[in-house]
Amino acid sequence: MIEVITARCPQNHPCPAVHRCPVDAIVQNGYAAPSVDSDKCTDCGQCTYMCRAFTEQ
Repeated sequence: MIEVITARCPQNHPCPAVHRCPVDAIVQNGYAAPSVDSDKCTDCGQCTYMCRAFTEQ
């Protein structure tokens, strides 16, 4: 399962991982820390390559 560690997220720009996710499981409102929809997430790990705020648990 992929999780977002909000303390690692700068929250001052659009999250680059949102567009990297092949199943649209990452959502960001404004510049807030993104969230991962665990029902959609396939644990491909693409977001973890884009940003250190994403981690596999």
